[in-house]
Amino acid sequence: MNFKMIHENYNVFDLEKTMEFYEKALGLVEKRRHAAEDGSFIIVYMGNDTTDFELELTWNRDRDKPYDLGESEFHLAFGVDDFEKAHALHKEMGCICFENESMGIYFIQDPNGYWLEVVPERN
Repeated sequence: MNFKMIHENYNVFDLEKTMEFYEKALGLVEKRRHAAEDGSFIIVYMGNDTTDFELELTWNRDRDKPYDLGESEFHLAFGVDDFEKAHALHKEMGCICFENESMGIYFIQDPNGYWLEVVPERN
């Protein structure tokens, strides 16, 4: 039996702001979406052409405040071929929330508080 990771879900408070962040910061674009007939939720799948893995963003209409992420230290990691260029973009965006120079990595934070690790591609 073989398993393949296909997506990770994040619940988001402001869908459009979140989608704009992921497109600018990581080059992810909307692949498809599903909206409830009654308008109670929208699910957007974002991805790119480098992998089949997708980020699933779920917006719930009745949510009246941002989600409390607690002290969970989970994150999604992205490898990048031009680490310096990515770092410069994220610094300009003001979304770098933690850097570990000794490990050669850093984290950015999306508008909902989720942390995303950025690592250079390693040969």
